Amino acid sequence: VPERPTLGNTDYAFEMAISNMRYGEGVTKEIGMDLQNLGARRVCLMTDKNLSKLPPVNAVLNSLTKYGIKFQMYDNVRVEPTDQSFLDAIQFAKKGEFDAYVAVGGGSVIDTCKAANLYAASPSSEFLDYVNAPIGKGKPVTVPLKPLIAVPTTSGTGSETTGVAIFDFKELKVKTGIASRAIKPTLGIIDPLHTLSMPERIVANSGFDVLCHALESYTALPYNQRSPCPSNPMERPAYQGSNPVSDVWALHALRIIAKYLKRAIRNPDDREARANMHLASAFAGIGFGNAGVHLCHGMSYPISGLVKTYKPKDYNVDHSLVPHGLSVVLTSPAVFAFTAQIHPERHLEAAEILGADIRTARIKDAGLILADTLRKFLFDLNVDDGLAAIGYSKADIPALVKGTLPQERVTKLSPRPQTEEDLSALFEASMKLY
Repeated sequence: VPERPTLGNTDYAFEMAISNMRYGEGVTKEIGMDLQNLGARRVCLMTDKNLSKLPPVNAVLNSLTKYGIKFQMYDNVRVEPTDQSFLDAIQFAKKGEFDAYVAVGGGSVIDTCKAANLYAASPSSEFLDYVNAPIGKGKPVTVPLKPLIAVPTTSGTGSETTGVAIFDFKELKVKTGIASRAIKPTLGIIDPLHTLSMPERIVANSGFDVLCHALESYTALPYNQRSPCPSNPMERPAYQGSNPVSDVWALHALRIIAKYLKRAIRNPDDREARANMHLASAFAGIGFGNAGVHLCHGMSYPISGLVKTYKPKDYNVDHSLVPHGLSVVLTSPAVFAFTAQIHPERHLEAAEILGADIRTARIKDAGLILADTLRKFLFDLNVDDGLAAIGYSKADIPALVKGTLPQERVTKLSPRPQTEEDLSALFEASMKLY
């Protein structure tokens, strides 16, 4: 593997930005008081159609009512949002002239609410102004936003801690997003009671997202090898590369996953496991929200965007979709076998945390050991057997590669640079896992 050339313009610093977080069983009942304390007069409550009938939204509604908070509810958030579904929510937010936002749901809801808050605060902006380059203009956010309280109901995206909002850009059939510290929630309310209403496959796919957040941020290009160095701190990206603080959170999340993910999936009444996975999601969010992710996520965006007919079990949706966590984890064995040539010791450490016996392992086998450990993990949890099982074939590889190329914001954080041929080989190796 060629050594990365010494770049004269690499960054020399990293910055940690996270939302305030509050954790505890039943803590959702405090949300009405929080809004009172903020002096909120007109609140926008965002959720999706399924959740609007479930206990987490009820708990929020009860608290808002108890403390006399005036609100309007938007329950039209799309699971795996698109540019159009973002625009619909933005329109609602602009009309409502809200002074605070509450998002109750998984990453789809929280990300939609972040975008609504941003564009309502910047009404003259074009939609592509803040969308990541090269698809959008990637402008820095300089307008003040309204307070946003996020109440996650899945243990996956960690969106309650991050300044990232992801959506499907339909015209190009790729996922992209907005990344700025300015859009991170003011407060994340992490209430483990909300995880008890999650079906098995949603717990699994959410957990796989946490797994890849932790693995990718820990193995990402180090922050002081990322270029260019920003000329102004405002231009330092949200995703900065692996760094000593993110590493701590990523490894801690990985240890919790190793101990609790299988339990949380297999037994919906295992409160300890589900509560710990809810925390792991936030921990990994703190890690990757500042370090970033790399190839599993970069390659997942076209896997989600080009979906044909796949409809996952346990998801009550009227459109085909590949759940985000599933689209990310299916390439993970191939990706980490590929990236392990750089920093193999980190890949080996991750494999050991996930249960591999590395006492006699050779450092040069780190990638294969981590890949095998991940395959076994996925096999034990009945995960679809690779991209072929969700409707892709070798004929789709050129389109999948083409959809990965615009994801430079994350693919450039891979510790090992990749060519189009490398990406083709990684997609091919991910067609079948077992």
